[in-house]
Amino acid sequence: MQNTHTEPNLLEQSVVVIGASHGGVNFAFTLRQQGWLGKITLLDSDPELPYHRPPLSKKTLQSDDVKSTPLKVEKAYTDSNIDLCLGQRVTAINKQSKTITLKCGKQIAFHKLVIATGCSPFIPPIKGLIDTVDDKGNAQYFAMRTHADAVAIKTALNKSNDKQVVIIGGGYIGLESASSFIKLGAKVTVIEKQQSILSRVTSAVMSDFLTQLHISKGVDLQTAKDVVQIKHTANKHYVVCSDGTQYPADFILVGVGVRLNTELAVTAELALEQGIKVNNVCQTSHPDIFSIGDCTSHFNKIYQRWIRLESVQNAVEQAKTAAQFLAKNSEPVPALPWFWSDQYEYKLQIVGLSQGYNEIVVREESPEQFSLWYFNNDTLLCVEAVNHAKAYVLGTQAIKQNIKVNKRILSDLATPLAKQHLLET
Repeated sequence: MQNTHTEPNLLEQSVVVIGASHGGVNFAFTLRQQGWLGKITLLDSDPELPYHRPPLSKKTLQSDDVKSTPLKVEKAYTDSNIDLCLGQRVTAINKQSKTITLKCGKQIAFHKLVIATGCSPFIPPIKGLIDTVDDKGNAQYFAMRTHADAVAIKTALNKSNDKQVVIIGGGYIGLESASSFIKLGAKVTVIEKQQSILSRVTSAVMSDFLTQLHISKGVDLQTAKDVVQIKHTANKHYVVCSDGTQYPADFILVGVGVRLNTELAVTAELALEQGIKVNNVCQTSHPDIFSIGDCTSHFNKIYQRWIRLESVQNAVEQAKTAAQFLAKNSEPVPALPWFWSDQYEYKLQIVGLSQGYNEIVVREESPEQFSLWYFNNDTLLCVEAVNHAKAYVLGTQAIKQNIKVNKRILSDLATPLAKQHLLET
């Protein structure tokens, strides 16, 4: 995709942002900080002041008050002259007239548009799932995507008699939630369809470590199990698998993946390729429409392939890139993906993408502190560090600067993990 430079920044120009999560909010504030003088309108269907989402499955769920953590205080939007419109759902984009239409029928014109609509949880068509309700008809199956989800889940846990929770899906959200439920005294069963947890995103080494960790904490971890039905009695639900096994639950958390919120891009006839296709400055196939965050697909120059990332870091980086380009036509520096996950007393930090590795070097300082280094021949692709910030930092430097890592020294615990020893210049 070719870059199309925007016209000079004028006072009368307006930018409309659809989606007020990490990407949308960071874009709006960065654009203003970069000197944009025109109007900025930030829309979101969620009626709550934009908040941090990563804590939902961790700190928020474990807290007594289940309060959200705002990305910005309300006054910050007013002070930055950002028009924040919450509880507003956009139903269509007209790229010819350069307008968007709200559910209420109102139309808003734009000079530039940013789509930051992210993803929504995928709810599989499991027989009986939608009938998982309490005695008052309230749903007792949940996803973990919004603050309202976290509140509903915590309410269900507090109301349950036996505190039996079944999580369908052994991905990061499911595992982080399992960790929180265990800390809250629940009995947790995790059911994963694949042969191992996180099999699509990490190696058997990390999968085995996290498997043993959760089992040691009391999680009933079931893999290679396909959920086919939810049965119900007067006060209990039973998650039924294809092999006939059943698992009792007071409520069910579903974490089997997401669907991309690309409906608006479809109405605008924008190019799609495993997400909304964007160039290096987050422009879509229409020069005045940009897109950022989980719903986008972009070409990563470090890994030389098209990728889509579900990551707060990626959303924030793309927000800054798009804002700086719109305000100053500046070109971005290639971003290196990074992620993190908190489970029990362990912090997992990941830098890079491990796909395509043919060798793993494991450096274990102790059972509670180790790192996995993923290589394709001599090229370092990714580092996964457990309670090991130094390994994460060194891995980041090596991948960003394309520095060769000395594998022999890396695997030698007698040599301190330090840049002067590890990285070959």
